[in-house]
Amino acid sequence: MLRRQKNEKENCTPTVYEQTVQTSKMKLNQKEVQLITELKNQEQLCVQKYDFYAKQAKDPELKKLFKKLLKTEQYHYDMLESLSTGTVPTIKSRTASAVKYEPQATHTGDPTSKEFDKFLCTDIIATEKYVATTYNNDLFYFASPEVRNVLNAIMTDEQNHAEMIWKYKTANKMAA
Repeated sequence: MLRRQKNEKENCTPTVYEQTVQTSKMKLNQKEVQLITELKNQEQLCVQKYDFYAKQAKDPELKKLFKKLLKTEQYHYDMLESLSTGTVPTIKSRTASAVKYEPQATHTGDPTSKEFDKFLCTDIIATEKYVATTYNNDLFYFASPEVRNVLNAIMTDEQNHAEMIWKYKTANKMAA
């Protein structure tokens, strides 16, 4: 009897962990798939907002910042897409971009254009704060520490984006 159980065990399908090792793919549960889909939707909205805002901003420096952050948001979307296909993307080692960002007062437009750019900044900061909070809440639902590390890295980026926009607002006397 013991021998039969051993043979059945040898012939059974591999566990999720074993499949992960054999195929270097991970298996997500239904809740994890749902959360990644929602996070991808948030990242897609961020990409769209940064693209739209880069086209609308009056200050060339702000346009440049929005375009830079758009690229990072697209990278986040691509990382989530990898997760949704069962592949854990590699997290690039990097210094927090907000630490290095030191904007100068560059907004020389009229008060109306400055107020418009202030609105764009305020709105995108609110978006970044919401998205960072969503990552913070969602990452605890994932069983895989590798996935949690990816989501934590993205969350940190989102916080850095908000800080960079805040620094821009402060340098240009838009914060109040």
